Amino acid sequence: MSRTSPSASVPVTQDPSTGPQASSRITLQFIGMGLVWGASFLFMKVALTGVSFGQVAWTRILLGAITLGIIALATRARLPRNPKIWLHFTVIAITYCVIPYTLFAWSEQYISSSLASILNAVTPIMTALMATLLFRVEKLSAGQVLGVAVGILGVVIIVAPWQAGALIGNWQGQLACIGAVASYGFSFGYLKKFLAPYRVPSITAAFMYIGIAGVIMLLLTPVIAWQSVDLDIWVVLSLAALGAFGTGIVYIWNMNVLAAWGPTATSSVTYITPVVGVILGVLLLSETLGFNEPLGAVIVFVGILLTQKRIRLSRRPA
Repeated sequence: MSRTSPSASVPVTQDPSTGPQASSRITLQFIGMGLVWGASFLFMKVALTGVSFGQVAWTRILLGAITLGIIALATRARLPRNPKIWLHFTVIAITYCVIPYTLFAWSEQYISSSLASILNAVTPIMTALMATLLFRVEKLSAGQVLGVAVGILGVVIIVAPWQAGALIGNWQGQLACIGAVASYGFSFGYLKKFLAPYRVPSITAAFMYIGIAGVIMLLLTPVIAWQSVDLDIWVVLSLAALGAFGTGIVYIWNMNVLAAWGPTATSSVTYITPVVGVILGVLLLSETLGFNEPLGAVIVFVGILLTQKRIRLSRRPA
């Protein structure tokens, strides 16, 4: 597992399709990933007008599990029998689904969907830290260390701790987003260290961790989802899109792109999602951004480019 965004979350074993038509299909699926994942922050914000943050996460995971379950049945995916694999996927279900989805939904009670989408782009930086310092599955070059430092600087600028009132709701919401991406980073390091050697097929892997997360959410129903709701058509459509597409079908697109392009190219979806999230938030929800948020986002992207070796400090002579 390479150090990437959530777009490169599982090892892939199948060979990609070839030919012009297959290439066009993969490109369209990649664009679809960026659009749906970018729009997911808008969906969460709209859904929160009628349900609680716990119900947003609960519905998202359950609908995603049902969608992937149908796909797994249709493709006759076989579940592994090794109990160690199930245990590892339970960890991933908690750290890659339950925790971050709940934290992002909670955060959008206090911050804009645009800002949440920007902070989500910090995932590759957090993944680099987790993979290097916690799991020790990768080593960072001098340029990558600089990239991590630049990314952290960008996060500080986005959070803007110097602003008046920074220690109230807005700051808490941003901290929840950072906690969510830290959970993503933990998941990618864990996947590489403990699950990559098993080479579980992609559809099976996606169904397992989201399906297990669905079981966990069902068990937590009395705690996080047993509240009254105020549903309208927009809340229902947002929840359906967030679950069936954003936590279901898009993972199939993600697997296809990952198989065809590899993790590095697939991870570039990280650059699309915040752009989509900000545009939708500004146009549809009339959200506004301060000067520090887009400035910090640009600095974070530079840090990501350095961390993923798309920008190098020096080049060796040929």
